[in-house]
Amino acid sequence: MALFVGRHLNKIDKKGRTSVPKPFRASFETQSFRGMYAYPSFKFPAIAACDETFMTQLCDSLSAETDFFSDDQDDLATVILENANQLSFDTEGRVIIPQDLLDHAGITDQALFVGRGREIFIWEPTAYETHAKEAFNRAKAAKRTLKLHVKGDGS
Repeated sequence: MALFVGRHLNKIDKKGRTSVPKPFRASFETQSFRGMYAYPSFKFPAIAACDETFMTQLCDSLSAETDFFSDDQDDLATVILENANQLSFDTEGRVIIPQDLLDHAGITDQALFVGRGREIFIWEPTAYETHAKEAFNRAKAAKRTLKLHVKGDGS
């Protein structure tokens, strides 16, 4: 499964076309679909994107962790699966982001690709800066800590 970290600022042309940052694009090379899956984040004004393995994991989790025919399953399927787009890479590693996703994130001429581990979030740069400052301040004020998971330690 891919691991996405860091931030990369790229231009968006009038057709909604942008280059996927090379470090991110390399993570997609082993999957059968030559591209990425993208859908609107329902938590942030951003576009969430992931590889085929993570999209399959989301789908499997939706089936395993929610009751069939429940409102929770229906809502999450609507938000994630029904709004997901397969964005194919062209020969230069670019994708065309659909206008409805660009509108959701408020992206016009620049897109900030932000690695979030298993996902990429694509932000309008100013909106991301505001979000990042708020997240940093919340984490600092709450004195957040993280218990490191070590494989094989049983936790």
